[in-house]
Amino acid sequence: MSDSARFFSAPNAFTKPLFDQLKRHPKRIVFSNGEDPRILHVAERMVELGIGVPIILGNRGRIRAMAADLGVKMDLVNVIQPDLASDFKLFCDRLERIERYRGITGINAAEIISQPDYFAAMMVQYGQADACLSGNISTPAGVFRPILHLIAPDPKVECVFAVSILVSETLPNFGKDGILFLSDCGLVPEPNVEELASIAIETGKLAKHYMCRRVHVALLSHSTKGTSTTAPALKVQAATALARQKVSALDFDIDGELQADVALDPSAAEIKLPEQERKDPADVLIFPSLDAAHISLKLLQHLGGAQNYGQLICGLKRPAGQVPRTASEETILGTAAALGVEAIKFHELYPRG
Repeated sequence: MSDSARFFSAPNAFTKPLFDQLKRHPKRIVFSNGEDPRILHVAERMVELGIGVPIILGNRGRIRAMAADLGVKMDLVNVIQPDLASDFKLFCDRLERIERYRGITGINAAEIISQPDYFAAMMVQYGQADACLSGNISTPAGVFRPILHLIAPDPKVECVFAVSILVSETLPNFGKDGILFLSDCGLVPEPNVEELASIAIETGKLAKHYMCRRVHVALLSHSTKGTSTTAPALKVQAATALARQKVSALDFDIDGELQADVALDPSAAEIKLPEQERKDPADVLIFPSLDAAHISLKLLQHLGGAQNYGQLICGLKRPAGQVPRTASEETILGTAAALGVEAIKFHELYPRG
């Protein structure tokens, strides 16, 4: 085992099933912010575990020198410098065709495609990688812009949004299995009723895919079942009703509008909703706004000590993810594994791409 292994926790309730699946079906994950020791440690660990083929973008010389200084093994790790890549001109031509279709001319395609985040999005969109992950150096806008520009959206999903996954073995009422899925933590500032319902449905599907069981989705509010008639509470009520209409055939529960304690603590639910059947703590928390979701994510992570993975960017036809600049090696590895399992699902749904 390499020295890099010291940066990683033992597989937990979320990551162990991911690793087990990827050992049978390893996937190609492209890391666009490659000139970072954390990425080199993650790449080495992926190869050690046999869960994927890492592709690292950046200056080839600097990355190789950094790996040598760190003592990181680069066996089976593919390092690509975008402007020297064999596909560079092909991607430039494709970008020019995309922009002409959108009515835009006169772009400097070479300058754009030489940026690793754009090159990575092209690799994923055209099947040369199974998923892309960035953000360990880039700002969120620098990650989202190329992904939303170049990876096709899923027309069946109302909006593109971001999901974070948290794991805790110590915090009480932390989902049924110590895992919580939080949405939308990254993209839609004030989702409308249709967007909020879509986010709830798609996050429920995602959680069910990872956890392989029936999950409980809660749409959160400052109100529980009509205790307030403010516009935000009424929006969550309407989104809950709409989501329930659309998921009658799917195997997960949707409940709302609920205060956070009612969603997570069965004893609180028993007091505030004595008529309701007792349920397990929610596995999926859907927030009414980006502010509420992102603040909750950071509090649970930095004060509660929960381990975070993601964000997974949902509503696209191909898997993509963003991690914060403060991400640990453990966060990056687990997020890459989650994207790899999403890629397994993609290949099952679309075996010919």
